[in-house]
Parts: sequence; C-alpha cells; structure tokens
Amino acid sequence: MNFHSVGAALVRPGQILTDRSALSAVARWTQAVSEADGVCVAHLAPGVDPCELTAEMRAKGLRASPNHVFRGQPLFFGGPASRPFPAPPIPYRPARTRSPVTVAVLDTGVAEHPWWSGAEWYARVAPEDADAAEGQQAGHGTFIAGLLARLAPGATLRVRRVLDGDGVGDEAGVIRALHRMRERPPDVLNLSFGGHTFDDRPPRLLHDAIAAMTDTVTVACAGNTASDRPFWPAALPGVVGVAALDAGQRRRAVYSGYGTWVDACARGDWLESSYPDTGEFGGYAAWSGTSFAAALVSGTIAGEAAGRPAKDVLKELLDGGGHRQIPDLGVLVPASL
Repeated sequence: MNFHSVGAALVRPGQILTDRSALSAVARWTQAVSEADGVCVAHLAPGVDPCELTAEMRAKGLRASPNHVFRGQPLFFGGPASRPFPAPPIPYRPARTRSPVTVAVLDTGVAEHPWWSGAEWYARVAPEDADAAEGQQAGHGTFIAGLLARLAPGATLRVRRVLDGDGVGDEAGVIRALHRMRERPPDVLNLSFGGHTFDDRPPRLLHDAIAAMTDTVTVACAGNTASDRPFWPAALPGVVGVAALDAGQRRRAVYSGYGTWVDACARGDWLESSYPDTGEFGGYAAWSGTSFAAALVSGTIAGEAAGRPAKDVLKELLDGGGHRQIPDLGVLVPASL
C-alpha cells in the first residue's frame, strides 16, 4: 500500500494537495501536477517532506494539505470490529414506494443484492462503483447500503467508490468525488471512513468540499481508535460525528472514538445487513464498527426526511428529540432494524 505514517497519521508519500492559486508557491519543489475535480495534487521532488511544506504554505495563508489516507472503520485489530461474520438471511421486503430522499454513499462501492435488484438507483451504478471483490473490507459499502435501505425505505442511493477492497482511500479521491456531486447535492451524505491528520488540524480542502453542499447533512464515523483524538472528517464543523455503542446501547463500544467533537452515537456492535454472496457468505453478514453506527444515523435522518428538509431533521435530532445525551458521545440515536 502506497502510504506511510507521520505522527500516527497516514499520508501518501511525496504528495501535497492545494488549489490552483497556490501552485506557484510549490513550483520549485514540484515534479508534476495533476488537477481534476476541484483539487490539485502536486507530486514533490525526492526528499521534500509534504508535512513540512504544508506547514510553510499554511503560515503564508495558503490552502494546503498532505494527501491524507483514509480507511473504512470496522478495522480494530484483535477486536469484534475486525471482520464480518456470516449471518442467516434477514427477512426484509424492499419498499414499493419511492422516497424523494437521496443518500450519497462514498465507500467501497455496492454489490448486487436482492434488496435492490430492481431499484432504479442500482441500475445507474457504474461498473467502477461496484463493490470491491477482494480485500479485508470488500463488502463494506454493500453492508452500509443495506442498513440505509432498511431505515430509509425507497430512498435513492448515489454510490461512489472512494475506498479499495482493503478500505483504503485518500483525501484527494474523496474531494474529487464530492466535487462531482455539487451540481446535484444529496440530502444526506454518509462517510464511513476517516483518519487523523499529521498536525491534528482540520483538512481545509476537504472541509471546503463538504461545506459547499450547504443543504446536505453529512454524517461521518468517529473512528475505531478508542481515543479522543480528533478523527476527520467526523470532527469537522458542520459534520455529524458518530460514535459506536455496544449491543445494549448503554455503553461506548470499546473500540469507538469519543470526545467533545462527537455529536451522536448509535449501536455499532454485531449489526446484521446485506453482504456480497461470496464464499461462506450467503448475502448477509454481521459486522461491528463506527462505520455502521454512522450508517444508522444517516439512515434515521434520511428516513425522517421524506416530508421535510434533512437539515430540519438533524436540528431536531441534535437538540435531543427526547433521547439521552451521553458525555463525549453526543445524543443517542436509537435505530430499529
């Protein structure tokens, strides 16, 4: 995998992200530049540290970031969130009526499944956005899509693959996917991945890409870090950061991130949902992680937004809505599946 660790953050070596106005400031250290969909990736000369260069550019008031690596968040090595387990078929009938709500799913893609075999949105999924066939997190996006389908019946899913089969993607890829959604922004955006930044500061270009969709409710997982270190994009202003609770929905799941930057929490342990029909799996799995707690919150918001703006649903939710507030975990969002 093409990344390395810097201060417990993962970055693409030799890459820095910026906008067109700042390219001249990095020209002397740059070998090549790739520009697409709202972000420039400067490929640096050997020996140039992208984190040090980022700090220099920011000191001059320029927008810059190393190309941080993001990962899907069931992974917690040695714990229950490490991998999916086969599950028996789940009795569920897809909705016959269509909801006006659109939910964007940036993830590993979505595979074919009986729950959406005849859905218009799935017919529009491009081959490159089909769920990854191999890797530790292949099926991650399909699992999330199933949670959303059950909580927001009839909603349209817009699928973009930004993670590979091992659940690995990067900041540049996410920004580009978000940029392509700006003309038709979704009602709800689910981001079940993330990571730390090298300096624990918010990634500015990613923040701007999310903030550009002003009417979209963005939900992101708090990470399987078992710490209060800010996890991005969940910790960004305007993003609903979601922590995971245990199966009893009483305590924080041992792997879940937490802190003042977390807005909501939902069950993350031993959820069951759709999964690719491969190997020992017959189309269903049980899995744990903040990734899936975030999907429960996204699905709950989308399910209640059929008759009113998603932003209004979110405001009511975060104001308490009669649900318990838990320190460092935010408001409890109960989800019945």
